[in-house]
Amino acid sequence: MKSGMEATVTEAIERALDEIKFGPDGLVPAIAQQHDTGEVLMMAWMNREAVRITLAEGRACYWSRSRQALWRKGETSGQVQRLHELRLDCDGDAVLLLVEQDGVACHTGRRSCFFRAWRNDQWSVIAAPQIPPEQLYPEQRD
Repeated sequence: MKSGMEATVTEAIERALDEIKFGPDGLVPAIAQQHDTGEVLMMAWMNREAVRITLAEGRACYWSRSRQALWRKGETSGQVQRLHELRLDCDGDAVLLLVEQDGVACHTGRRSCFFRAWRNDQWSVIAAPQIPPEQLYPEQRD
């Protein structure tokens, strides 16, 4: 049985979910941005349950299309994203997570997944890894 406070929070989250226009695949694009600097960290996908968990726990949770499973950001790497605010775009079909990023956001060990820029007619790497990926994901070694 849920307490009055838990029921109120659950109802509020359900109302929030009803405003999001999830695609035919049940997903919505989600951009993660550092809350205080505006740095764009990554883009991922969320389904209803990922949004529900994110709002309930205050920690970013996404849907992995490759694994077909929920994943809490940092569950393997320790690079957690704490939610400061969830925003919905004008059409209701994309969300913006303003987060406090612990460490790096990218699986390549970079702070941001957006580490390549189109310069001089080619893609240029503009940020080096801060942490070796094998240090972030030691269980994935060959």
